[in-house]
Amino acid sequence: MENKWAIILGCSTGHGAAIARQLATEGYGIIGFHLDRGPIKKNAIKLQQELASLNNNRVKFWNENAADKEVMLSKMEEIESFLENGKVKLLMHSIAFGSTTNFFEPTPVRQRQMDMTQHVMAHCLIYWTQALLNNNLLISGSRILGLTSEGSYKAMEGYGPVGVAKASLEAVVRQIGWELGSKGITANTIQAGITPTRALTKISKDWEDWVERTKKRNPMKRVTTPEDVAGLVSLLLNDKADFVNCSTIFCDGGEHRSL
Repeated sequence: MENKWAIILGCSTGHGAAIARQLATEGYGIIGFHLDRGPIKKNAIKLQQELASLNNNRVKFWNENAADKEVMLSKMEEIESFLENGKVKLLMHSIAFGSTTNFFEPTPVRQRQMDMTQHVMAHCLIYWTQALLNNNLLISGSRILGLTSEGSYKAMEGYGPVGVAKASLEAVVRQIGWELGSKGITANTIQAGITPTRALTKISKDWEDWVERTKKRNPMKRVTTPEDVAGLVSLLLNDKADFVNCSTIFCDGGEHRSL
């Protein structure tokens, strides 16, 4: 697949940025969505320029809400023009935005917060996949990937809405892979370990303690890095991974097996 492209939802920092950088070095065109203001917006601009230098200027970022269906649909024609008869090898969901609170105390979660977190961190992937299929931009060998976490099956302080959304994302991805497997399109989730990204700092004020505890319990005595996850994504895009489908793949050095 010479004219190969990746669409990365949540591309400006953390896992999304590392994946974009890795794939650009491998010749992929990168279409990215991020929603940033202030200094982080400047980081996204800098990343876009870096990617352009790596893949012969085959990069386009939009600083818009990728979870907004109207935004998504409005970009389909433009995305198709960027591809220049190419196809989407990867649709990557790397959006880390949701309500970090408990269900009950000290402030009960509101329905609006739950609905938003579910849509942004899980349900919008359904509509992106539908739109790309309707525009014939996915082919046999295309991959749908999402990022999950231990919070999909463990309870954590302040992680209630996001934990529910991660469990939903896993179910969404399983169903996508089950329905599209006969077309040669696969869908999987990647469970990374605790990774010191900007998203982690938003989950808990104690994130530095999480990092230190993780280093002690991880069999490899370090935390996961975005580059670890980017390497796994690269492996999964290989044709030899065509039969990996409807699965959660761990990229955490064995962290999930350790207390």
